[in-house]
Amino acid sequence: MRSRSGPCLPRALFVAFVVVGVRAPLTLAQMRGNQNQTLAPANASTDQQQTELHSLTDVQTQGHIDNKEIADYKTFYKENQEPAKKIQLGRAFLQKYPKSTLTEAVDAELVNAYVERQDWPDVYATADRALALKPDDVDVLTTVGWVIPHVYHPDDADADALLSKAETYEKHAVEVLATMPKPPSLSNAQFGALKEQKLLQAHSALGLVYFRRGDYDNSEKELQQAVQDNPTPDPADLYVLGVDLENLKRSKEAADVFGRCAAMESSLRERCKESAEAMKKAAGH
Repeated sequence: MRSRSGPCLPRALFVAFVVVGVRAPLTLAQMRGNQNQTLAPANASTDQQQTELHSLTDVQTQGHIDNKEIADYKTFYKENQEPAKKIQLGRAFLQKYPKSTLTEAVDAELVNAYVERQDWPDVYATADRALALKPDDVDVLTTVGWVIPHVYHPDDADADALLSKAETYEKHAVEVLATMPKPPSLSNAQFGALKEQKLLQAHSALGLVYFRRGDYDNSEKELQQAVQDNPTPDPADLYVLGVDLENLKRSKEAADVFGRCAAMESSLRERCKESAEAMKKAAGH
């Protein structure tokens, strides 16, 4: 299982969340606060993001890989500062080693780099290649399934198909995580933390997919799983959950969720405070 630092949000996200009542719509870019925040669950752990290179030994046992190929892979993997350079190194690796057993691992990393570059066609094409080689790659499944509803535009010709793909990816990720064996290079604590992180991301993504469809009931159920026992939930998940509950006419619960969001330091704090007060009034408090 890989764990990556999250890619950046796009500069412009076209679709606003429609909020019940007179409050103005809120875009996902506004929800994230600024253009440079990472597109990853708020609870992602830096320690968890350092485990992948150690698990390279697991990959090596799958076949005979010469030292030069391993060195080139490590150079590619360790490049985390410049997405353009990461992409250049990855493409060069794939061209140099077209039959490498590390091909899927390189493609999976390139997915992240393309997201940082906001190159959505290459994100999806590279994810397709990676999943054709390894359909159970939970990192690709959760990353791309999480990205799709965040950059969703209802006017795109393939908008509905992309949401369906995101739903399929995240549901499959949840199935894979339920039976995934622990890699030898990870401790039980590391593996458990990574699985939990991926599950939270999957439920967060599914919640947003259903929200995009106006399916507030299923969105609420998924987002509850993303935030309920999460000590550091994503404020955006709390906000969308609050809107779900508002649309479901569950004003008191919506007030509580918006209040939880308002208690966190984020760009959503004032909006959540306003929403919490509005829901308290609606609930008769």
